[in-house]
Amino acid sequence: MKRRVGVGTGIAVAMLAGGCATLAIWSAPEKAPSAERTPAAQRADGLFWRTLHDGEYEKIPAALTALTAAYLENPNDAVTAAHIGWMHVWRLAERARLDPVPPSITDHAVLSRRYFEEAVRLNPTEARYLGFYGSMLLAEGAIHKDEKLVRKGYFTLLESVKAFPEFNYFTAGYSMSSRPHDSERFREGLEYQWLNLNVCVGDKVDRQNPDYRKYLHLETKEGPKRVCWNSWIAPHNFEGFFLNFGDMLVKAGQPDVAVRMYANATLTPDYATWKYQDVLQDRMRNAARYVEAFRQERPAPGAPRIMSQSRFNCMACHER
Repeated sequence: MKRRVGVGTGIAVAMLAGGCATLAIWSAPEKAPSAERTPAAQRADGLFWRTLHDGEYEKIPAALTALTAAYLENPNDAVTAAHIGWMHVWRLAERARLDPVPPSITDHAVLSRRYFEEAVRLNPTEARYLGFYGSMLLAEGAIHKDEKLVRKGYFTLLESVKAFPEFNYFTAGYSMSSRPHDSERFREGLEYQWLNLNVCVGDKVDRQNPDYRKYLHLETKEGPKRVCWNSWIAPHNFEGFFLNFGDMLVKAGQPDVAVRMYANATLTPDYATWKYQDVLQDRMRNAARYVEAFRQERPAPGAPRIMSQSRFNCMACHER
């Protein structure tokens, strides 16, 4: 009898302890965003933008050191957290620059996801953070063969699209561009690029002849549609968008439409200073030849690569 009481008491104590732990965690104060940014954060921002806009991939570690120091000084700064996440994205995304590519490169997906998660937590109204968070969840899930994480990333991306379609149709679609060409997710990603054009111009763009000249008068630097054009943040966003869209069309087996899509990148005056003109012109000449090349999951060294697997994965839009 005493033994039964002892067992019952032990279970009760364990349940009480578990309840106390749950209650303690539930009642902990939420982490609040900081109202002001520190001088260290502002200096780190300057280094972040110089490194990004100058395309200095090799200087990512120095930028991360400055950003992380600023974050540790003030871990309630959503912008600093997001910038750390972005540096890790860039390090992972343009790993084709490295020879050889170290296996530890995948750690950048984990770190990026963690910092974007923090940025979303501190500023849940910034849908761009949410889109990058969803994208990194997808990447991390794919690396670890974790289907639950992949699905969480996918539905987080859908949530981000609803919140800011002009920006996150691209983010979601680009995240899916490396999937097999005959997969449901790749087809969905390609559809998102078409929907991105439609939401940017308020029209249904002709899918056989996507000539963007008639929409150029819609360019704006204000409101949600500002992200559809070039900006200080992404000096060649317009050109990079159409380069990627063309690449995805090539991979889908539509090289003729891809050539018309590529041509849109030349319509902005900023094209004259874009560093990837030669890449675009090569694709326009060889679109039909690159269909199979763009479908390779692991391209051979020196082989043509779809933009999402390239050395200019991020720089096609962000390099000055």
